[in-house]
Amino acid sequence: MKITSVKGTNDYLPEEAALRDRLQATILRTYTNCGFEHIITPALEDGENLDKSEGGENLNLIFRIMKRGDKLANALSEGRFDELSDIGLRYDLTLPLCRFYAAHRSKLPTPAKLIQIDRVYRAERPQKGRDREFVQCDIDIIGSDSICCEIELIATTAKALRAINIGNFRIRINDRAILRGVLAKTGFDPKDFDSVCVTFDKLDKIGVAGVTAELTEKGFDAATIDAFRSFLDACPVSLDDIVSFGGDLDAVERIKTIKTAVEKISGGAYSVDFDVSLVRGQGYYTGTVFEAESTEFSGAIGGGGRYDNLIEKFTGEHVPAVGFSIGFERIFSILRERYANVKESSERKKIAVICEPDTFADAYIYADTLRGEYDVSLALRAKKFGKQLARLEESGVAGYVVYGENNIVMFQ
Repeated sequence: MKITSVKGTNDYLPEEAALRDRLQATILRTYTNCGFEHIITPALEDGENLDKSEGGENLNLIFRIMKRGDKLANALSEGRFDELSDIGLRYDLTLPLCRFYAAHRSKLPTPAKLIQIDRVYRAERPQKGRDREFVQCDIDIIGSDSICCEIELIATTAKALRAINIGNFRIRINDRAILRGVLAKTGFDPKDFDSVCVTFDKLDKIGVAGVTAELTEKGFDAATIDAFRSFLDACPVSLDDIVSFGGDLDAVERIKTIKTAVEKISGGAYSVDFDVSLVRGQGYYTGTVFEAESTEFSGAIGGGGRYDNLIEKFTGEHVPAVGFSIGFERIFSILRERYANVKESSERKKIAVICEPDTFADAYIYADTLRGEYDVSLALRAKKFGKQLARLEESGVAGYVVYGENNIVMFQ
């Protein structure tokens, strides 16, 4: 029998496992400290759910599990080879989260701020930086279309990266609506946008020539490709200039607002840079997309975006959602040699800071001053304030403060 692990998977010695535990504990502690709640979902997912998840090229990397017993025998004997599998391993944590929310939404707050730290699986060709089994650390906000969600996710993820001493990094940000506007002005048909985006997402790897060659291989009109190449040659394009290329003005304003707020929260600890070439490969993204990039070790260490239509596939109702995922294996490889121990905090009380959308960045900064003593969640003030306070108390929050008043009111 073989003593090596399956290709694309890893064994970890005690000291390596201890480091992984400490890193994950620090990330989880940071997330819960900022008001997010931990959930767990199965590694196994329904095959139909996976196939309809709009996961881009990841759909070609699903580990499929064959049917068992008579079901398998019947499918084989009748030649129904496309029905040999009915279950697969999850390729990321977003699709399982959407199914989880659809199943349990009556028991969850709105918006729901949720954490997943768990293993996912992709049938990759094993190579350096490409494992078949790996860990992702996700935070998501479900049930709100406010751009305050993007601000909070980026700031909280950045806080986690700083807590584990990852070193210098920056946040790259874009909006799918900006890119759709550029593609429309260039001449691409809306039905082809996803295909073009999959190719455009490879710009940093294959360059302008590679992108245009792949678009040509896909059979797109030569004049349209030439027009798009003119845009590619002008990249990088600033937020102020992207509108002249067809970029959606509302999306540009959203990015500016997010960028300004996060930079205020960061206090210069990291930058937030608009990058029109940032696409993210998953087809389920609908608006803002972002990545965290290590500037010391060159490469993405996390990413995410808004996926407002995915939960609707389960519920039949529109439910806005946005998430940010840390690529844990990349983090582990960087910090393996130089991680400093982080002591775990003792159990602490939870409080909420309630604010208006236009004071969200300032309220986030104020909440940070309280997080040394409490776990602090931010909440936008609801019209029915009394009911909002009752819900907070029912959820286990010990008290609240309305931003600007600076006096914590503890529930009895």
